[in-house]
Amino acid sequence: MPPGATALYTDHYELTMLQAAIAAGTAGRRSVFELFGRRLPEGRRYGVVAGVGRALEAIEQFRFDDETLAFLTDRGVVDERTCEHLAGYRFRGDIWGYPEGEVYFPYSPLMVVEGSFSDGVLLETVLLSILNHDSAIASAASRMTCAAGDRPCIEMGSRRTHEEAAVASARAAYVAGFSATSNLAAGRRYGVPTAGTSAHSFTLLHDSERHAFRAQVESLGRGTTLLVDTYDIAEAVRLGVEIAGPELGAVRIDSGDLGLLARDVRDQLDGLGATGTRIVVTSDLDEFAIAALSASPVDGYGVGTSLVTGSGAPTCGFVYKLVSREGPDGRMVDVAKKSRDKPSFGGRKHALRRRDTHGVAEAEVVGVGTPPDNDGDDRELLVPLVTSGEVVGHEPLEQARERHATSRGELPMPAHQMSRGEPVIATLHF
Repeated sequence: MPPGATALYTDHYELTMLQAAIAAGTAGRRSVFELFGRRLPEGRRYGVVAGVGRALEAIEQFRFDDETLAFLTDRGVVDERTCEHLAGYRFRGDIWGYPEGEVYFPYSPLMVVEGSFSDGVLLETVLLSILNHDSAIASAASRMTCAAGDRPCIEMGSRRTHEEAAVASARAAYVAGFSATSNLAAGRRYGVPTAGTSAHSFTLLHDSERHAFRAQVESLGRGTTLLVDTYDIAEAVRLGVEIAGPELGAVRIDSGDLGLLARDVRDQLDGLGATGTRIVVTSDLDEFAIAALSASPVDGYGVGTSLVTGSGAPTCGFVYKLVSREGPDGRMVDVAKKSRDKPSFGGRKHALRRRDTHGVAEAEVVGVGTPPDNDGDDRELLVPLVTSGEVVGHEPLEQARERHATSRGELPMPAHQMSRGEPVIATLHF
């Protein structure tokens, strides 16, 4: 992204707050903002942090260039004094946060943003936009890969969401264990493995299914995946093995009773000598459908709509609140919203994952003001992401993917159940 690309990924009132604070002489007050969620989607046992890398890129490009400033002044959004302030803006504070791929729970302090009020307030919308979306997708993806076990999941939801959301979704799904995506932009931009072969239109284009299969095998090789439910599945499987031989890579079923059809197709493939040919299923899958197919001879899943919409929870409900600010005497003062149904906890947060002697998570422990005690088995959760305005938290996507597998693996067994329940560990404040 070019400099200035993300400056207007913000809400109007961030700038009007800044203008009023500049006029009041409070814009430079030291401040601590916290990004967190008050709850998980109903029935979920844990969530997954994703989008951290994208958020850091956005912070690096958060600048107000001449064109952007002209837009703000022409629209009357800010006055000249504020415009002059924005012209020199770049985030100069510190950010600590949960690294990408980590699991989270209610009131986990996912990002702690420290700097002036001006530093922190302008980042609110862009950080919430990225983390609310990507974490929702990763949280759904994690449940799907958990249900799938060792069977690979492929992300196929590009045509069911906004074009840029599709790229971000593919990235988030990969962090949470998906093996590949159909989205080529995600492959180029983030290095996510891409996969795909053909749709029903390819079969319908040809004069017969035989002609279509032969064309695909001759072009893509015997290891290709043939879509077998355009007409008659049993006949298509027979044709596929006849044309490609027992080396046929896979067949894909996109409709019908997938469990029953998979068993019939497995029997047919084995009878034809294609014992190594895999069966991939698609068709409006979610984590519950994947779990229901666990006993079926399915070798892989393609997931679209449910994944890119968060499987019913398209946002995490994260919020971004001021929790501490400099007082008139220069000392930091804890502040908090006192609404009955939307409370927050004042004070700068520190967090660790309390684990037993076997490495199994027992609680999310949040210290207010000072770090909680670590008994040696616990794991610190907040890592430096930005130090004195310089991003220090960039990492390869593979590292986030590995972190997620490790983090999910240390959760108690109920975390892997698809049934509805409470967060698998409690969040404790000290």
